[in-house]
This record gives sequence, structure tokens and C-alpha cells, in this order.
Amino acid sequence: MSPADRLIEVLATTADEELRRRALDRSKVPRDVALLERITDLVPIRGRVDLPQAQRLAESAEWLAASIGSDHAAGRSLRAMGHVFLLEGRSEAAVVAYQAAIVRFRKARKPLEEAITRSGGLQALIYLGRYATAQSWARQARTIFERAGDRLRLARLDSNFANVLYRQDRFEEALALYRRAHRMLARVGAPNDVAIALRNLAVCLISLNHFDQAQATYQQARRYSERHTLPLLVAEADYNIAYLYYLRGEYSRAIELYEATRRRCVRLGDRYHQALCDLDQSELSLELNLTEEGARLGRQAFLRFDELGMHYEAAKALTWRAIAATQSGEPEQALHSFAQARHRFRRERNRPWLALLDLYEAIVLLDADRLHEARELAEAAQLVFLETALAAKAALAELVLARVALRAGDPTTAERWCHAALERLATTQAPALRFQASFVLGQIAEAMGRADAAADAYLDAHAWLESVRTDLRADEIKIAFLKDKLVVYESVVAVALAGGPRVSRAGAFTFIEQAKSRSLADLIAFRAHAMSARTAGTRVPVRRLHQLRESLNWCYREIDIRELSADRSRTRVEPLRARARQLESEIARALTQIRVADTEYAALQNAGIVDLPAVQTSLAADEIIIEYYAARGALCACLIGPHSFDIVPLGGLDDIREHAQLLQFQLSKFRLGPDYQRQFAPAIEAATTAHLQALYQRLIAPVRDRLDGRSLIVVPHGFLHYVPFHALHDGAAYLIDAAPICYAPSASVLHLCRQKRGTQRHTSLVLGVSDEATPHIDAEVNAVAAALPRSRVFRGRRATVARLQREAPRSGIIHVATHAAFRVDNPMFSAIQLADAPLSLFDLYDLRISAELVTLSGCGTGLNALIGGDELLGLVRGWLYAGAQSVLVSLWDVNDRSTASLMGRFYQRLRQTPDRAGALRDAMLATREEDPHPYHWAPFVLIGARQRRRNAN
Repeated sequence: MSPADRLIEVLATTADEELRRRALDRSKVPRDVALLERITDLVPIRGRVDLPQAQRLAESAEWLAASIGSDHAAGRSLRAMGHVFLLEGRSEAAVVAYQAAIVRFRKARKPLEEAITRSGGLQALIYLGRYATAQSWARQARTIFERAGDRLRLARLDSNFANVLYRQDRFEEALALYRRAHRMLARVGAPNDVAIALRNLAVCLISLNHFDQAQATYQQARRYSERHTLPLLVAEADYNIAYLYYLRGEYSRAIELYEATRRRCVRLGDRYHQALCDLDQSELSLELNLTEEGARLGRQAFLRFDELGMHYEAAKALTWRAIAATQSGEPEQALHSFAQARHRFRRERNRPWLALLDLYEAIVLLDADRLHEARELAEAAQLVFLETALAAKAALAELVLARVALRAGDPTTAERWCHAALERLATTQAPALRFQASFVLGQIAEAMGRADAAADAYLDAHAWLESVRTDLRADEIKIAFLKDKLVVYESVVAVALAGGPRVSRAGAFTFIEQAKSRSLADLIAFRAHAMSARTAGTRVPVRRLHQLRESLNWCYREIDIRELSADRSRTRVEPLRARARQLESEIARALTQIRVADTEYAALQNAGIVDLPAVQTSLAADEIIIEYYAARGALCACLIGPHSFDIVPLGGLDDIREHAQLLQFQLSKFRLGPDYQRQFAPAIEAATTAHLQALYQRLIAPVRDRLDGRSLIVVPHGFLHYVPFHALHDGAAYLIDAAPICYAPSASVLHLCRQKRGTQRHTSLVLGVSDEATPHIDAEVNAVAAALPRSRVFRGRRATVARLQREAPRSGIIHVATHAAFRVDNPMFSAIQLADAPLSLFDLYDLRISAELVTLSGCGTGLNALIGGDELLGLVRGWLYAGAQSVLVSLWDVNDRSTASLMGRFYQRLRQTPDRAGALRDAMLATREEDPHPYHWAPFVLIGARQRRRNAN
């Protein structure tokens, strides 16, 4: 290493300014232009490796230029500082530095240096939206480079100017220029040049909808950057790959890579990409209802972008914080954050974003009944959206105004606003808004006492909703009243129960099943890309479906970005909306093709249900389904027999919910220890029995005369999943005393479970993970292993995720005894705890098994964190989709001792009968003889097929 190299390293790596100045002063290396040029040439290269080092070198160049005193030296120093500002995200400061450098180079009569500065400054001008200036700088630089015959700098200019074309949506022209630049830079450029060219190519390929090519190019850029020791460019590539996953709807992969990239950026001191990770993941978390993470990451992103002086990004981060506060029920905090965001967007002169903030704030005020303020903000937003030709956003503002008027008791004005929105949407490809507008129109008609018109509007809303094949839309997730699509189904069912002519009671059953299918489809939408084909005949159409969904996700993201852009790109939204509708139609056709070969896969994609006659044909003569559904605070029960159907209204939900909660409270007292149980046993038993009897009177008594002598299949709804129907008491006996009882998430799922053929394998898999709080799990595992044929037992550290994934596909019965952890904000992130790692719910959808039975025997393994009445959340549906015919789960934290006894009896009985529900009933009754309280004998429910599939029904 030469003395000059050693000096440069000292200047780059020494954090203390005084020590750096001293090193420069004491060095014997000549303080001339040659040293200055070496330092400034290194700044952009080192900036991609270690930004703090680049900052120190730029400062050292400034000191050196001051001592040299020439315009050339000053220009070099200013350009280096401009590069640092640009890497920090401070575009305005970078342009000022570049302009000052150009002035100095002109004075020094250094045209090549001037051209290099203009070429390097294009990106800062792009960030600031100064495209005319960027084109002028590019023309001047090209003239000078061509005159000098400088192929390297012409290639760099091609790459930089292609960025200008890209920002103007001239993607094909930009791609051609990027490719030309890459070919030349690969021959004559530095590694830094090649890596950036690959990055730019990938970005352009995304905008042309070539996702696979883009991902391959990003991976190529990453490998190249790693090979040439460019860690900042590796981090940038990782960020871009994560963002690509996000654009394509691959949410779980995006989360994993954002977190890994963030850690890398922290190590490298790359605050800009660290903040970008926070910003994107904050928005993603809000879309997945992970409100706490969304708020935390939004706060981090704001602080970092605020430090960097990047007002647009800081304003977006404040907006995500406000939306998180809205989701958390903190309206005042939301309004405060919206106000802060508005101040920053005003500095950016971004009218669309300012109008959107007005709309968001109007919705918060509407929910708080501050109707006058809400109306003023929504009207202001509507005017801006009309002036900026954003028809869909204007229609959304009009729908908010309709809701404000309806809340104020003025349905006539509400109807006028709603019709204005519908008229505007007639020429706009926005089905999600069409369904919402029709739904609001139905509410208005109901308020006016026009029942038939209301029914027609709700049916129209339902038709639009069923046409929407994408489930996670950024705009919808941020608009509170767009989130709950299930109210459309509730309204149609309510119309049917009221006796209107538009919907029959049998038709209402279809809407009930669709609601349950929709809720699960929306829940697992963020994993839809990872759900592989389950049959050879569906591999091609499933792959095609994934590609269509990725394109559709990108379309909607690009629509959102363009509509809120402060430049001309927002005027080219309608072609994207048309493309989105075309993709929706193609997805619908693909799902129709898949449904023929794999009904359950299609059902998880919200692509159809099993009709009532098919459900009836799957029932035996002695079976009846009682399917509960809550619509607008009232409960009803669908009674389905092999040749009969009826819907019975059961009244309001509030009393039922109160007894269900109090029952759970009584059962939770068993966690307080044996001394407490002995002291208060009579009181606990009396209270538990009272609640079980009250629930019986409200849930079973109104239909009991139709159940006698028939095996019962219960399909709960919402919080009723917590209710042990088999333990409900009529004052003389429990319901389980009359006949076996099993459960199902929906009638359609029950039908699908009964179509599955069980495995011919006679082996069993038993996994047990015990700890100090659950010492009896080992005893349970021993009892189960003794009762199950040819059981393979793995306990403690051997009960791993990999072991389950490897052994489960070849097991006829799977028994897992362990704890579970549940996420209320997004149940798909819940998990069962195995020895080495948690097995999350979305991991289950990747399993392929053919087990007759899966038993989950742990503390609250079956508890579903129910949100919005969606009863398909939880582990059960994942196991059924993975291939299990039925699943046995607990409704509350079980007692390990009584559970070990119950399980041993259940499996012993199961060896003698194919009737799983009958075997469970026998085990319950026997356990009740020893432990009479329902806490001990009634925690388990059998969900899915009651017994092995018969050859004929």
C-alpha cells in the first residue's frame, strides 16, 4: 500500500474530525490535485460500501480543495459532496452541490468534468421531478462525451438518462437504453457501474410486468455485488427483491427479506434503505392487520426519513402511523399524525396526497360522529380529485359524503351523493368501489323504507364483490368501511329472513356459505402465491393463477402509486384499471378450470362453494346439520337434513355472547390451582351448569324437537366456536347423552372432508413437547402410544418441525401434544410450539397428508382468535386443507391428567369402531364418571368427517 493509499484509509476510517485533520496536516503525501482526484473518485465507490466513510472522504476533499484554492479542486470537492448527499437521500442539497461544481468547472475550463457532473446529477433531478432540467443536462453531457470519444462515460450517461425515461413511464425506451448501457459497462465499466446497471434493468422489467426476469436480474445484481465486495449494493439488491415480493403479493417472503435487509443496513450504516424497509413493512403490516408492528415500523421510518430530510417519505410514514392509530381505536392520535403528514405533503406540493389525507381524516371524524367536520374535509377532497382527474378517488369521497348524510338522518342527500359516485364509477374500472357504492345505496333504501330496492342494491353489491378476485388491496385496507366485506352477505341474509321476495331462505344458505368461504380466502390471501397444486392435473393452471395474481397485485400497486403522484404519471391510470379488470376475468376463468380437479383448493381461493343438494347427499339418514349464522346482531340456525331444510331465527346475540364469555370465565378458574378448585368447587360447578343451561335454552331448545334421535353436526359462527355444544344441559341431561356430536367450519367444508379417502397406512405419529407447566404430557404420550397401532413416538427435543413434516405424510393418525400461541391481530401468524420452532398456521397449508385424524392436545390448541365473525380462523382449517379427514381440538386449556385418561380411552375405542364421533362420545362419558365437571371431560371437539368414507352414502 502506497503512502497515499494509507493516508486515504486513515481519512476514511477515522471517525474523529480533529484526528483526520491532524493526519492530513502531518502526512508527507503532497496535498495536490492528484491526491484530491484520488479521494473524490473513491467517494461514490466507497459510498456503496460504507456511507460514513464516504462522508469522511468528502469532508477531507473539502479541506484539501480549500488549501489548493483552484476552481478545479473546488468543483471536485463539491461534486463529491453532492454524491454523498444523494446517497443520504438529500436530493435538494445534492443538486445545489452539483450546480456549484458545474460553475467551478466552467471557470476552470474543464468541460469533461462539467459533463461528468451533469451526468451524475441526473438522479437527484429525477427525485425532485425536474425532468426538463435533467434532459438539458443529459444533452449537454452527451455532446461533450461524444466529442471526447469516452465510451465509459457515454454508457454511464445512457444508464442515468434511462432513469429519466423510466420516471416518465417510457419503459420500453428506458429498457433499451439500460441494456445498451449494461453491455458497454460490462466491457469497460467498474464493478460499481455494472451492479447499478443491473439494478436499473430489474426496476424497469418490473414496470413492464416481467416479474420473473426482474427477479433473476436482481439476483444477478446481488451475486455480482457480493463477488466484488459491494455490501451496500448487496443490501440495495435485497431491499429491491423484498419490494418485488411485496408488489407480487408474496407477503411472507417479503417480510423475511425486509427483516434480513434491515439488519444488514444497520451494520453498514445505510440509513436510507433501512428506512425504506421500515416504510414498506409498516404498510404491509397494516394490510395484514398487524397493527402494533405497523405503528412501530411507521414510527421508525418517520424518524429516519426526518433525519434525512426526505419529506415525502416522512409524510407517508406519518400516514401509516395515523392509520395504525385508527385501527387501534385511537382517533385523537390518528388525527394528530394526519395533521403532521399534511404539513409535510404541503411542502412537497402534492395535492393528491393532501386530498387523500382529507379523506382519511373525514372517515375518522365520521366514526366519531363529528359530521360537520367530516363533510367539509370529504367535500374538499372530492374537489381536488375531480380537478386532478382521479375519478375513482372522487367517487370514494362521494361515498364518504353519502355515509355522512345518512348518519345525519338525511337519506335524500345521501342518495344523491351515492348516485353521483355510481355514475362516475360507470366508466371506471373499480369493482371494489362498485360493490361499496351498491351497498351504501342499499342502506339508504332501507332507511327510506324501500325494502325491495334495498334488496336489489345488496344483491348488486354481492355480485360485484364476488367478481373481485384479489383480497388484499392497499387502498381498501386503509379505508375502514371498505375492510369488512362480510356485511354485504349479512345484509342479503337479513333481507331473506325478513321475508322479502328477492331472496328465498334456501338462497340465504348460499350467501351464508359464501360469507364463510370469503372470510377464509381474505385471511390466507397473503399466502395464496405459495399454495402449490395438489394434483398433477392442476399444476399448469395453478402456476398460471399465481402469475395472474402477481400481475394483478402489481397493477393495483401501480394504480395507487400513480394516482398519488405529484407529476403527470397519474393521468395514465385508466389503462391500468382496464388491465386489472382483464386480469380479474382471467383469474376467474383459471379458478373455474382448477375447481373441476381440486374443489378444496378453489374454495380456499374464494372460488365457489358446495350447493345445498350436494351437502344433503353427503348426510346419512340419521344425521342433521345445525349451522349458525349471525346477521346484524341477530342469530339464526340453518337446519339441514338429507331431504329437509329450514332457517330458524334465534333472536339477539348479546345475551348469548354474555353467557359464552361467563362460561369461559368459569372454565378459566381451573388454572388457579387445586386449592382454589377445592374451596370453590360447588360455586364453580353451579355457575358452569347455569351458563350451559342458559346457552342450551337459546341455541338448542328452539329446534330440539327436530334433533331427537339424530346425530348432530354443529357448524358454529363467530364466538360460538368457543361453546361446547355437546356439554349444553337441558336441566336433566347433557346434549352428548342423546347421540354423538361432531363439528364443521362450514357445510361446504364438511362435504369436502367427507369426499376425502383416508390413507391405507396403519401407522401413527405421536409428538409431545412437555415443560414444567405441563408434566402430564409425557403420560398422555405414553397412553396414546400404547393405544395407537404401530405408533412412532417423538418427544422433547426430537419433536421438531422437520420431524413432523417428514413423518406426517405417511401417518394414518397424527397426535400432537404441545402448547399453542395465538395472534389476535392476525391469526395466520399463530402457531403450535414444537421442540425447535413454532409451526405457523400458514405452514400447514404447505403440508400434504392423508391422515384420517389429527389430534391437537395442548393448552388451548383449538382456540380461534375470531375477528368479525370469521369462524374459519385457527389451526383446524389448515389441517383439513393439508389432507386430514378430521381434526380433534380443545376449546380451552386442558387438564393434562384428565386429558391423558380421555385420550387413552378415545384411541382404545377407535380401534374397535370407525366412528370417530362415537368413540369420542364413549371416551367423554367414561371420563365424566371420574371427573364430572365439563372442564375435564368436554374440552375436545371433533371437526370434519365423522368416520372413514363409505363406498356409498
